[in-house]
Amino acid sequence: MSSKVLTRCQSYRAEVLSEFHLSITYLPGCLATIMDALSHWDNDYMERGEDLISKNPLNFQQLIKEDEVQPSKFFAVSMDSFSNFLIQFRSHYGKILNIKVFSKIWVKQYVKRELQVSINRFKRYAHKSRASPPVFDPGDMVWLSSKNIRSTRPTKKLSERGLCPFPILKKVSNHAYNLKFPSQWKYIHPVFQISLLEPVKTSKIPNQNQEPTPPVIIEEEE
Repeated sequence: MSSKVLTRCQSYRAEVLSEFHLSITYLPGCLATIMDALSHWDNDYMERGEDLISKNPLNFQQLIKEDEVQPSKFFAVSMDSFSNFLIQFRSHYGKILNIKVFSKIWVKQYVKRELQVSINRFKRYAHKSRASPPVFDPGDMVWLSSKNIRSTRPTKKLSERGLCPFPILKKVSNHAYNLKFPSQWKYIHPVFQISLLEPVKTSKIPNQNQEPTPPVIIEEEE
């Protein structure tokens, strides 16, 4: 293994290529050409090639018919053995197999798999710099961000960054919580995304905990 330090671009390419599980297979002779009198094959090579050629076309046709019921079945077989099958077919008959019969289905399944690979790759890169969201229980006190709250303060810069705090009523989903608002805030929907909530941290030092601030005036409502 090389001890050379990879650049950022080289590291990214190496990580992408590692997902394809590439392997190098040694093939004796030039299998992309027609066999001639000087070509040498193993004793059982012809039998294995004929058996592969006789079985795979029928299997592919049957898999095409079953594609509407179970599309992934055809794609799994074609991805595992189709490339080797084409090499065997061309080396045995000296011509390329006509794949128009099932090329449309193969491309459709190939695109689906590549899209899923891209989605998983983006998720992995995004989660590297993303912290786990906090988990709140009913009754926990949280600060509400004033980012989307319109108040009567003269300027947004001088208004509070965290409002109240408010108690948690219930968990709506993994990324949203329902808050208990005072009656003055009845015009605001009480469900907020978790990125707008911050847990209230209590200090162990006596007389260091701040008292809850009164509710700000929201659209002429206190």
